Amino acid sequence: MRSRTMDLFDQLLDESANLLPRDGTVNYHGAIMPMDDADRYYEALLREIAWQHDEAVMFGKRIVTKRKVAWYADRPATYTYSGVTKTALPWIPVLLRLKDLAQFCSGETYNSCLLNLYNDGSEGMAWHSDAEKDLKRNGAIASLSFGAERKFALKHKRTGQTVSKVLEHGSLLVMKDETQTHWLHRLPPTKTVSSPRINLTFRTIV
Repeated sequence: MRSRTMDLFDQLLDESANLLPRDGTVNYHGAIMPMDDADRYYEALLREIAWQHDEAVMFGKRIVTKRKVAWYADRPATYTYSGVTKTALPWIPVLLRLKDLAQFCSGETYNSCLLNLYNDGSEGMAWHSDAEKDLKRNGAIASLSFGAERKFALKHKRTGQTVSKVLEHGSLLVMKDETQTHWLHRLPPTKTVSSPRINLTFRTIV
């Protein structure tokens, strides 16, 4: 007999539509867990992740951001972005549970997770694409959000067309196919959010 939980996940996957008009695929599954579960994961991630302030090299200078990050993976591989190389930490139980959930809902597999902690709406992410040479080309990136709702925006590199979506607490968004080749994305800052948001991006490093 199929469980009610399985039926719910099937419905979410069947109803998932492509947010992009062309040149890629972005599926927003909405909240994929009960609110109580999302609250528990949020608190566990705040408490158990080895958060560190992010670093980047801009115009030859190393800067430290207010935003905090962490990176976990199947093995202690290195991953380079924004001119800085990071070494992965081993998985912890809460991340393995969330990885299994992201894989089940997206139908994809992942071997690493980059986490971001935004303390409030003043912290965001500029336009960029996740197209580093370490990433699987055209591979899926599953983005889980916890905490404050924030707007996620995408912009076509050639036409400038934009698409945006507010990401809910406990929600899943998946970018795949040629999205990183043709689209930029960002988390714009906002003055209306005063509480933290945690974002997990499960991805495949090759």
